[in-house]
Amino acid sequence: MEHYGACGSRSKADGSPITIADQAADDIICEGLARLLPGVPILSEESADSFVPREMETFILVDPLDGTKEFLSCNGEFTVNIAIVVMGIPVTGVVLAPAIGRVWMGRVWHGGSQAECMNLVPGGPAAQGSHRRTISVNDRVAGLTAIASRSHRDAQTDAYLGRLPVTDVRSAGSSLKFCLIAEGAADIYPRFGPTMEWDTAAGHAVVLAAGGVVLKPDGQPFLYAKADQDFRNGPFIAASSAVLVDPRCAA
Repeated sequence: MEHYGACGSRSKADGSPITIADQAADDIICEGLARLLPGVPILSEESADSFVPREMETFILVDPLDGTKEFLSCNGEFTVNIAIVVMGIPVTGVVLAPAIGRVWMGRVWHGGSQAECMNLVPGGPAAQGSHRRTISVNDRVAGLTAIASRSHRDAQTDAYLGRLPVTDVRSAGSSLKFCLIAEGAADIYPRFGPTMEWDTAAGHAVVLAAGGVVLKPDGQPFLYAKADQDFRNGPFIAASSAVLVDPRCAA
């Protein structure tokens, strides 16, 4: 936040923007994770080029600044994403939105799950007790609210949503789209454009913990640790229920 509204950007090799805030956040997060979980591999967007895939039954995915375009436009819709992935499934996720002072957390384990949301003062301690509220997805299958990318919405997304009983379409940046589903403010989020594993794992974990799903458009599991694909994601649908991920709607 020291750099919010006060720094420019440069383009990475793939043409996406990066700021000094990306690297500053990455340094803090990765140093802290290495102390908390020594020996667990950390794959971060900012160090992906030097990451050497090894035993990845358990590893950490980090996006220190998801939604750089939103960060640069100062609209508040950027996040910090951290997830623990076990056997290809994100089982713990934290999504922090520093500019709006909110954090979403989710964890899934054998026999249970828990998803929470809380307000957070930047630099302050995590809230406890009544300041943290449990969240869960909606159970409706009609009159749906869809959420789409603010910066990457395309014709394929519109075509997919056109086949569903959607009555409202909202836009949001970064991993906030997953969080809106997790807390019941939206029902379905289709994404056909390119993303990377660090973009989605934390939000994916929060949706799972809140009772939702993240699947491929054909209904198959959406998994991680895709080292053979340079950790690139294919299309996915995040939804409050698997019922909404109807393969007949896949473009």
